[in-house]
Amino acid sequence: MDGRRITATRRPCCGRRVVAKKRQRSGVDGFVNSVKKLQRREICSKRDRSFSMSNAQERFRNIHLQEEYDTHDPKGHSSLVLPFLKKRSKVIEIVSAQDIVFALVQSGVCAAFSRETNKRICFLNVSPDEVIRSLFYNKNNDSLITVSVYASDNFSSLKCRTTRIEYIRRGKPDAGFPLFESESLKWPGFVEFDDVNGKVLTYSAEDSIYKVFDLKNYTMLYSISDKNVQEIKISPGIMLLIFTKASGHVPLKILSIEDGSVLKSFNHLLHRNKKVRNSELTEVSRTEFMTPSAFIFLYENQLFLTFRNRTVAVWNFRGELVTSFEDHLLWHPDCNTNNIYITSDQDLIISYCKADSDDPLLEGSAGSINISNILTGKCLAKIKATNSLQPDDCNCSSKCSGIQCNSSKRIRASRTTSTVADITALFYDEERNEIYTGNRIGMVHVWSN
Repeated sequence: MDGRRITATRRPCCGRRVVAKKRQRSGVDGFVNSVKKLQRREICSKRDRSFSMSNAQERFRNIHLQEEYDTHDPKGHSSLVLPFLKKRSKVIEIVSAQDIVFALVQSGVCAAFSRETNKRICFLNVSPDEVIRSLFYNKNNDSLITVSVYASDNFSSLKCRTTRIEYIRRGKPDAGFPLFESESLKWPGFVEFDDVNGKVLTYSAEDSIYKVFDLKNYTMLYSISDKNVQEIKISPGIMLLIFTKASGHVPLKILSIEDGSVLKSFNHLLHRNKKVRNSELTEVSRTEFMTPSAFIFLYENQLFLTFRNRTVAVWNFRGELVTSFEDHLLWHPDCNTNNIYITSDQDLIISYCKADSDDPLLEGSAGSINISNILTGKCLAKIKATNSLQPDDCNCSSKCSGIQCNSSKRIRASRTTSTVADITALFYDEERNEIYTGNRIGMVHVWSN
């Protein structure tokens, strides 16, 4: 799906890094010059941009509820022995691959559903004490990678496993094989999947070694064993190494993501009573740019998408506000890649938002799924819950109270009210033009034209 870091903790929950969804690219494409990106943006005509917006509006105009899946097995998954795995739990992550929808719930159970038959295919937990922490669809070899912890080692170490989508489609999730077995991924170790560069970054806390693997065949490319490295940030084509703070500065290195060669080394100066800056940086007034709780670098447009107090905004490198969204107040205060979706072209954001309190037709306990244009802030489409319908929506010849109505439209509206309440995970399949949402009781809903 996107760049994603999973850390090893003793709790069966998931830590992650917020990174924009990106298109799959080759290693050479990762070095595309920023000037070309800016040029492509500047020469883009308003007519083309207007067409793109109208096309997006048309895509989502008639989207409505199509199917409902349940991640919970009322009989109890026979292969599971941990009691909490057998309980109903909220959906925390959704991933789609071809015609299969994967839904991971907070307890650690992952279920696979077929969009062709609209039935559950199987559970991906292949060990009775396995708690799945996160999912990653590897487009390079058409497989699903699961990151899990196990009760046998007190949930302290991450274990990765890859399974071909074809095997899962056949109901054989145990036909995969383990990955990175040589790595000790105990806390604070982690594994990070980089879809843009086609790489995997692991960190073994026992020996303080970072390793980079190829996503195509999982071969190790190179390692970084400097114990002074405090953090690594990944961008298209490069990695930024952040070292231990020195006197008045932080040493930095920029490496090639392909072979680990050093492209540039420099010191980032620190000023005691000022914003961090040097001759190449721009200082931004804190009254104009408040520190966000999270941000996403939109490398396609050379912009930043920021999140603060449930609000979303777009800024440029000069610290200037580019876009403020007209109707996009997030429902969840914590922003992560599981309850928002950014398209591969980085032009649309789909989120679960607070409903308009002034709209008398909205159900108070439910929010809305909003689709907005990132460059303009305009809300292009919205899936809302309604607690009443216009008379024309009812197909009955006589008056009805709504709940007892046999009209298919009336029933659909009633289901919409409940399905847009308590949404805990959201995913958009760009190829199928379908939105998948999960809620607190482990139900998954499919929204499509």
